[in-house]
Formats: sequence, C-alpha cells, structure tokens
Amino acid sequence: MPRISQITGTAFDGLNNPYVPPKELNISPSLTLHRDWDESVDAVTYEVIRHNLWNINEEHGATIQRISGSPVAMFALDLNPSILTEDAEFVYFGPYMQYMSGVTDTQVKWILEYRSDNPGIEAGDMFLANDPWVGAAHQMDVMLICPVFHAGELFCWITNCLHQYDIGGITPGSFCPSAESAFDEGILIPPVKIVENDVVRRDIEALYLRSSRKPEMVALDFRAQLAGNMTAKARIEQLIARYGANTVKSVMKKVIDNAEAAFLAKLKKIPDGVWRDRTYVEACRPGDRRTHRVQIALTKKGDKLTFDNEGTAPQDGAMNATYSGWRGSVMVAINELLSWDQYFAVGGALRHIEFDPVPGTLNCADFPASVSTAPTQSMEISLYPAYNIISKMLYSDAELRRDIMGIGGTSQWPTTIFRGIDQWGERYGYLLIDPIGGSIGAFAQGDGINTGGQARTPIGQLPNVEHNEQLFPLLFLYRKELPDSGGAGKFRGGLSAESCFIPHNTDHITQDTLSSGNAIPTSTGMMGGFPSTTNAYTFIRDSDILDRMGDSRLIEDASEVSGTAELLQLRQENFVQNAADVYAVRWSGGGGFGDPLRREPERIAHDLEHLNITPEAARDIFGAVLDADGQVDVAATLENRKQIRAARLERLGNGNAARESHEGEVSLAAGDNLAVYGSRWACAHCAADLGPLADNYKDVCLRDDRPVSHSNPLVGDPADFIDDAVAFRLFYCPACGSQIDNEIAVDSDPVMRDIELSL
Repeated sequence: MPRISQITGTAFDGLNNPYVPPKELNISPSLTLHRDWDESVDAVTYEVIRHNLWNINEEHGATIQRISGSPVAMFALDLNPSILTEDAEFVYFGPYMQYMSGVTDTQVKWILEYRSDNPGIEAGDMFLANDPWVGAAHQMDVMLICPVFHAGELFCWITNCLHQYDIGGITPGSFCPSAESAFDEGILIPPVKIVENDVVRRDIEALYLRSSRKPEMVALDFRAQLAGNMTAKARIEQLIARYGANTVKSVMKKVIDNAEAAFLAKLKKIPDGVWRDRTYVEACRPGDRRTHRVQIALTKKGDKLTFDNEGTAPQDGAMNATYSGWRGSVMVAINELLSWDQYFAVGGALRHIEFDPVPGTLNCADFPASVSTAPTQSMEISLYPAYNIISKMLYSDAELRRDIMGIGGTSQWPTTIFRGIDQWGERYGYLLIDPIGGSIGAFAQGDGINTGGQARTPIGQLPNVEHNEQLFPLLFLYRKELPDSGGAGKFRGGLSAESCFIPHNTDHITQDTLSSGNAIPTSTGMMGGFPSTTNAYTFIRDSDILDRMGDSRLIEDASEVSGTAELLQLRQENFVQNAADVYAVRWSGGGGFGDPLRREPERIAHDLEHLNITPEAARDIFGAVLDADGQVDVAATLENRKQIRAARLERLGNGNAARESHEGEVSLAAGDNLAVYGSRWACAHCAADLGPLADNYKDVCLRDDRPVSHSNPLVGDPADFIDDAVAFRLFYCPACGSQIDNEIAVDSDPVMRDIELSL
C-alpha cells in the first residue's frame, strides 16, 4: 500500500481514501484569488492589524459560545475558529479545541479544488462539511467555511468548527461505540453550499438536520456558527476598508513569514535525528480484549520535520481516525511546543513539515471505517505521544528545553454516555464533560498542573458541578483530585480527578462506557518519568447511599458505600443506573519527567503536606525515608536512594561489571539521564559508556521488567480488560544504577529505540 506522501491526489475526489491536497491545487479559472500585497508594512501598522486579526478570531469563538449555549460549546470549548489566506495557509486559529483547526486547511483546499468550478465559490457563500475523509475529526464536528471577497477576488477564508449535539447514528449523541463502519454513524456531508448570497439554503439545512434526534439543538448550533462567521467576516471587511486590502494581506503574509522564521531558528539549534514513541489503545468494539499499537516517529533533517505512524495497528472497530484527524492531532503538539510564541500561527511551520502515515491504520483509516469515537481514542492517542517526541527533540538545546511539556491528563477520554428522560420529562442523550479537567504533564523544569485542563484546549475549564446538575438529571456525591494520580518523576505530573453521581429526579439513567487507557497507562512519562493513573469506572449496584443521605452521612469515596460492585467493561452498552446505584469515573493525570529518585526531598515534603502523594508512594517510588512524624528525613532519603541503586546492580547481576567512563565535555545532552560524548551514548550521571550512537542505548542498560501496576499506585490489573501481557520496563545504568529510561510495552513488542541521532 502506498504511503500518504506517494499519493498525488490529482485524479482523486477525497471521498473514499484519505484526502491529501496536491502541491498545486487545480482551481477553476473563473475564480480569481487576491494575490496583491505590499512588500513592506511599518511596524506599528503590522502590530495593530496583527492583534486585530487575533481579536477577530477570539470574538468569533466567543460569539459561537454565547449563541449556542450547548454544554460542549460553553464548558468543553469543543469548537475553534480560524483565519486562512486565499490559498488556505493558516493565519490564526483560536485557543479552543486545537485539533479542530488542524483539519481546517484540508477542507478549504478541497473546496478550492472540487467546488470552485461547480457550484462555484462566490461572495456571500458558506460551505457546510463534516466528512472526516475530507477534513473533520468525526461526524459531530461540523465545519462552516466562509470565503471573504474583496473587489471580486477571493481575499481570505473564515472558518469555524463545532461539535454538535446529535447528527444521527445508532447511539444518541452520535458517539457510536459498537459501530462497525461509517454507515452505522451520523450523516456524512462533504462540503456543500448551505449559504448562497448570504441566504441559508433551506433544502440543504433540512437535509443536514433530518438525521438528528435533536434537530432544534443542532439548528441552534448551526446559527451560532453562522453568526460567528458573519461577525468575523464583517470585521475583516472593516479592516480592509480602514487599511486597504494590500496592507491587510501584507500583515497576514508577514504573520506566516515571521512564524516560519521563528520555527527555522529553532530547528537550527537541534541536531538531525529520529525520535519515537509507542503506546496502545484497547477495546475497539464491545467484547474486544486486544491491544492495538500506536506508534509515531519524528524525523528532523535540516529545516524539515516529517511525522509518520509506521508500526501502528490496522484500522479496526469503532476507534479509528482519518488522515486529517491524525494530522490535526499532531499539529496541536506542533503548535503548542514549537509555535506557541507566534500566537497560534502555525502556518509558517507547516511549510517545513510533512505528514507521512500509512493508510489503512487506525489513525489513517480508509473509508468506510467507523470514526465517530476518533477524538476520544485514536486522535488523543496520536496527539499525546507527539508531545513526548517533540519534547525529546527539544531537550538538546538549553533554551528550547524550557518549552518541554509531558503528556497531560485525559490522554484517552473515559467517556460516559448517558440518556433517558430528564428532570423536565424530556428525552436527552449526552456525555459527561468532566474529564476536560484533565491535568498538565510535567515540564523539564517543574511540576505539571493538577486538574489544569487539557493542553489541547488552552482556555478550557471544568464545568461546575451545579451546571451538570442543572442540565442533566444527576446528583453529584463528590468530585475530587486523587493523590498519586500524577506520574512520579524528578518533576511530578499533574493530578487527575474523579466524579461520582447518582440519578436525580428521574427513574433511571441508561449508560454506555466508551474508553481506552483503563488497562495500559497512556499518560506515559518522559526521560525516566513514570506514567499517571489509568482511567477507571466504578459502579456499585443497590448501594446504601440513599439511607446514608437520609442520615446526613456524606461520602468522600465510592468505596465507602455498601452494595454490589460491578466491573464495567470499556465498551459496555445499555446498562441501567437506578436511584441507589453509585457511578464514578476517574480520568488519567499527567506523565512525570525524569527519574523519581532524583526528586528533591523538599518537593516530596510539599507533596505530602498537600496530599499530592501518599506516604506509601513517597517511600516506594520516590525512595523517601519518613520519620515517626511522617516528615521526610533528607539525609536518610539520600542514603536510601544510594542503596536502592546499588541493590539494582546486585539484583540484576551486573554489580561488579566495569564500564568505560568518558571524560571531558559532554558533546550533547540527549535527555535528562542520557548524554553524548563524541559518537557514543553515556549515562548523564556517571558518564559510563552506553554504546555507539548507531545502536540503541537501552540494549546496554540493565533491564528490569515489572508488572505495569508498579508504574503508578492507582494502576490496576490489565487482565481485567485485555488478554495481552504488559510490562513496565525500566532501564538502568550498568555502572551507577541510575534509571536512564523506561517504557510500557506489550510483552511481544521489542524494546523501543527512542532516539537516533545524526551528528
């Protein structure tokens, strides 16, 4: 099967296979693009217009929020607006759900290539689209695309995308865990002209709404998007009227050029090489107990980056993403780690980035694969390892090292899909948004952020419990942060949380689970950092919670109630939660950074005081020694850590092995525990030789395979959900016993080669 980079796209309609825009778009000669701009613009005018463009995008998103009123828009911020040039280069996209804009430019290019002749692209038009094989995360992410004209020429594009309430499919809310193909899911709409001459085409709107169980809600979402586009379009036209078309276009081009220059300046500081990461998803359909590998590689050569997914499992079940979904996911990490200083202007970086996945894989699926659950599974599992590989690439430069960020919480979203009759006697179907609380992974110079949200939605926020109870027939028993849920490390990952509720003012709730990352941690650590907790569902039938409430005895944890505990599977459908049934959902936290035994004792003391970790974790993972009062004994802790490292050497049979030790200056800092001397790897702590750069340094290290439950105190037995054996592999320096790295892997998978350098 050809790789994406080998597909030309010229005789290709983008409907049955992944759409890859050709380098030269075939645009109708009847469409004239605005190509004129000033070669220079004064600095003050540039800054005024640049910030005006950013504010236009912000106002665009806020308009959608205010008018939609949907919990997904208001709290999950599952939307994003964009501004693109006439030929679909990004100027800006907003600080909302980042990967929504990452699929925008492919849609605009598709419209330029396949709609410019028939039905044509005119002033006053807007195109509606949700087809993932053209450019969408999944069918519920509906995009409204608006060309902006000036003097008869296509000047730029205004776009937005919003996750909509329900667009059909076999499950209310359109997340379809048991779907076997796109034909089981919501309606697929390649770009169609829904607004013509500034008037909504009622026939197209009726077609679009017909499959929805909640057409009135979707119609309101559409009008929110329409208002957002109209607002942004008017603001662009006002800018042109004030400053002139050429000047505004000059600023747009300069934004992209400046972003490109900043991106290239960073690449010059980084050696050429390849960086890899691997993780897994579980349960592609109800009853599935397999693991499905996800692999990502980043190759840096000169001024070019290439991302690929070779080694990823084939498409299967209801967890897949399309090419545009995979590309959009990776673009989130690019934007936030490499282009953050350019105000979300990723267009310049994209001039030097290629995406080369293998078609037919679970994150580059061919039609008609099921993709409605893509954002909570295949796209998340594609995004978060991208943080790790980019961060590993950045480590070698001391200044760029400050931009490193580990994998954050909700790296697989533990979806709670509920439906039934609400407190007003009306039918409803939706999902719990609480896991948006997520957390931020550890940094190279500090701890992550507890329940700090999801990095892919920079301004996201956890909805208030009261909002949940107002919108749905729920009564929350608690929502709390969880000690030990963040990944351990020299710097600790942010803590995650758990929400717990019972039905309220309704007879019962019908639920589905939709999750992965419950067996194998997906918020893995970096450079020796440990992973966070896994996701988890707790369900206790026929509990005594109503009696407790009658006696004013509140609970702090679901384990306090009596009843019959039931292990929910990862795609369990149509189970009923009655009035006395207690349900809780836990989501993953942030991955750690660096060896936990190198965490400063003062930080451990702070963690204990603020309930970030338990005393057991302080002793067992961080190697701390606590006195009779539970305080950290610094001197005893440092001595205990020496003994732990020495015991590793003795236990693994290499305690007396001599290793050559390098002298002189380090050639390159390749990681927090890994150095390069000339053409050889070395331990960053004792300079012991770890082999030539042409080989995998892990092969020289001492390997210690442990159960995956040893990686985090909250991780359970993977055998509850999967049949594959999984190991937590730790790699130690054979000379000093320091941890060099770790990985989580299915037993049958070989040791990962994380880094290849070309020095």
